[in-house]
Amino acid sequence: MTCLVVTDSAAALPAPIAADAGIVAVPMWLTIGGTPVRDGELSLADVLSRADEGVTTAGPSPGEFVQAIERAMATAGADSVLVVTVAGTMSGTVDAARLAAKEVDADVRVLDSGTAAGAEGLVALAAAAAAREGRDLDAVEATGRAVASRVRLIATTNNLDRLAKSGRVPEVAAWAGRALKVNPLFEFRDGRARPLIPARSRAGALDRILAAWRAGGHRTQKRTHVVALHALAAEPAHELLGKVQAEAEPATAFVGPFSSVMLVHTGPELVGLAWWWQDP
Repeated sequence: MTCLVVTDSAAALPAPIAADAGIVAVPMWLTIGGTPVRDGELSLADVLSRADEGVTTAGPSPGEFVQAIERAMATAGADSVLVVTVAGTMSGTVDAARLAAKEVDADVRVLDSGTAAGAEGLVALAAAAAAREGRDLDAVEATGRAVASRVRLIATTNNLDRLAKSGRVPEVAAWAGRALKVNPLFEFRDGRARPLIPARSRAGALDRILAAWRAGGHRTQKRTHVVALHALAAEPAHELLGKVQAEAEPATAFVGPFSSVMLVHTGPELVGLAWWWQDP
């Protein structure tokens, strides 16, 4: 049996990394000023510059999932598929994938990652690694679920206004950040963005993110898998990953720029870390 992993573009996997892992990413959608645009067709800067035109987002349709799954299975010679989606609390993507799974003449299962961006990408990568080892769909799905339960994503941004507007963090948290002029921190886990105690500076916020990463297994025999994620803030993301690599030798380590869909919900200048620790 050959298993294939499919995900959506909210996972923000750089194309070369997805290709090397054998992962197929199905694009999500933006509607800008009434015009539909596939995620990835415009640069993040272009999307941000057109924000005043009105921007909404949507997941792939069931039909798009069906086409992507069937095409990928034919190309790879796979007979089963695990679809890893962005958190169902953020998007209807998981429902579209479940509908598509019923239409494909193969064993297709859907895993709600409960997260997004680099953390979702790490879940997909772990499942894909199991698939490349020749494991069956049960084992690939079990691997994905295990990593989804352990992966963490903590980030800092200039403000929480966009997350509050979308209902993903309480408005009071966004207000506090504006009033106190601090660097907000939030953790995305179990399908929810939870505000954390803010830092007095961007440097302080990044130090706290590193401390949270260390606490999971630093100086143990565990292996770590890490993504430095960002929204139009590549330099601090690379610096953050460099600090991780100075302390450990991650089994997975890359910088993952946000997709356009994610940028719409968080705004620019976000920097964070997604990671999980693997037992030896």
